[in-house]
Amino acid sequence: MSIQYVMHFGICVRDLERSLRFYRDGLGFTEAGALEIAGEPTATLVELPGLELEAVYLDREGVRIELLYYPSQGTVGSAEARPMNQPGLTHFAIRVDDLDETLRAIERLGGTVRRHTRVYEENFQSHLAYATDPDGTRIEVIQTPTDPTRPADSP
Repeated sequence: MSIQYVMHFGICVRDLERSLRFYRDGLGFTEAGALEIAGEPTATLVELPGLELEAVYLDREGVRIELLYYPSQGTVGSAEARPMNQPGLTHFAIRVDDLDETLRAIERLGGTVRRHTRVYEENFQSHLAYATDPDGTRIEVIQTPTDPTRPADSP
């Protein structure tokens, strides 16, 4: 098996314009492309008969997300944050200069700050908290002087 590269992560959204304001205008992602698809063969691929899909691709620092909006099918399920121990994608993380400022911005953009998750991690001198986007996707917000997940704390 030979994987060439990871292309993107998909995030289903209830309101495409609201999510674009959140990710593009608020979190600084750059729009990299968009498409509209209806019917086959994509309806079979995504297991949604009568498919209508609007997708917008957004990039930031080599990470690409795909916002998926289904105008005719709508969305199903709750917009509550998934439990961290539920199988599947649980969250993505962002490193910030100012945790408080970022959390205020997330709320202004329609997200929710999960205040009870705010902690200080002494080993890494890091302030952390979880927030969610307007559709309940968890975002780990980290203010830290170093990043132990990157060699030599590269940018």
